Amino acid sequence: MRRTEMYTGIVAGTAPVTRITDDGPVRTLIIDLEGFAEELQIGASVALDGVCMTVVSIQGAEVRFDAIEETMERTTLGRLEVGDLVNVERSLRMGDELGGHILSGHVMGTSKIIDREQRGEGLKLVMENPSETRPFILEKGFIAIDGMSLTVGEVSDDRFELHIIPETLRVTTIGGKEIGEKVNVEVDSHTQAVIQTMLRNTGEQM
Repeated sequence: MRRTEMYTGIVAGTAPVTRITDDGPVRTLIIDLEGFAEELQIGASVALDGVCMTVVSIQGAEVRFDAIEETMERTTLGRLEVGDLVNVERSLRMGDELGGHILSGHVMGTSKIIDREQRGEGLKLVMENPSETRPFILEKGFIAIDGMSLTVGEVSDDRFELHIIPETLRVTTIGGKEIGEKVNVEVDSHTQAVIQTMLRNTGEQM
């Protein structure tokens, strides 16, 4: 039975991709997790850009993760290149502070940045609203973007807004994302369950 890990969406920092090997349906990512690898063991789970990944091997600070074909198709991990930075969060452990909202690291799909605007020291992003996640993206609701717990701004049928504070820009990769780039999207399971129940009760199709 597959173990379900939990995350909070509070990214601890970023780490560089040092090597990539593509071997058929599996893509091996070597990430330099110096500063994040304390007590990390083979088989442990780490969220990379919001995607729950399992540690395959550890050599010093370099940690290996294997991404299967479905993961590469559904997320941005298949587009990573050597030198890229990824957001990193270790899985939630008993007694850890819950600072964001509960996430599983099971990304639903991706969303493209269609506009960005500097707002003082913060940043406003306008995102496409993909059909597969559209029912679950609600104004003032929670969303995880590349593993970051964020609050949704204004929402329309084709787009939604995010307002990024300076601290999030400092700790994560989001400030370096440009128009046209894609990010990973996860909606928490509680929101999914509530919306799916409402749609079933009203007879609407997703």
